[in-house]
Amino acid sequence: MTRLLVIVNDIESQPGLLTRWMISENVEFDLRIGGVSTLPKPAELDAYDGLIMLGGGFMPDETDRAPWLAEEAELVRHALDTDLPQFGICLGGQLIAHVIGADVRAQTGAPEKGYTRIDTTDEAAADPVFSAIRPRTSFVESHVDRIVALPEEATLLATSEACEFQAFRVGRAWGTQFHPESTRENIERWDAAKLQTLGFDKDTLLEEAMEFGPESERDSKALFSAFLTVVRN
Repeated sequence: MTRLLVIVNDIESQPGLLTRWMISENVEFDLRIGGVSTLPKPAELDAYDGLIMLGGGFMPDETDRAPWLAEEAELVRHALDTDLPQFGICLGGQLIAHVIGADVRAQTGAPEKGYTRIDTTDEAAADPVFSAIRPRTSFVESHVDRIVALPEEATLLATSEACEFQAFRVGRAWGTQFHPESTRENIERWDAAKLQTLGFDKDTLLEEAMEFGPESERDSKALFSAFLTVVRN
């Protein structure tokens, strides 16, 4: 049976749809919560077929507030060195980017919240994971921090109007700024007043979720299934 290590970096950024999909795909998953659970040592990654790292309200090098991120970075490095497939979402993607030498900056550029149009690049058509989704689709966004530059060895796979680096790959590691695991239910839990300070109206985001949610879930599932194919192969 396929076995994945899933790391939760923030209680507000849970596996969401991934839980249902992992169960439906007969995937065994070991869920670890940063700051609560003990993370495996790098050598212990041999017991897994892949690694998934979720989001959180931290910068990838903010080990003073989130000490476990240093251990998580070591897992990322080991996975890169051993060609273990890994998928990082939001903070998880930024962590992969940080490890490979990308420029990740706090509170930079325009924030993105709610369902956002995402365009894949020409390189995505040949990618084993991102070739599974349509060239233009929508995913949930929730960030004020972002990647602003990638090293040459990384391949840019997706962009948005407000954020150039929405998805990338290096080796068999994929990182996204958007949240393929999230749905309208996540937006329902967001604080309306905080959204206003960022320039977003919660009711509008919820209305947009009704329109874009179904297509987003289809592409999110396709993305995860394609990643599982890489893991299993």
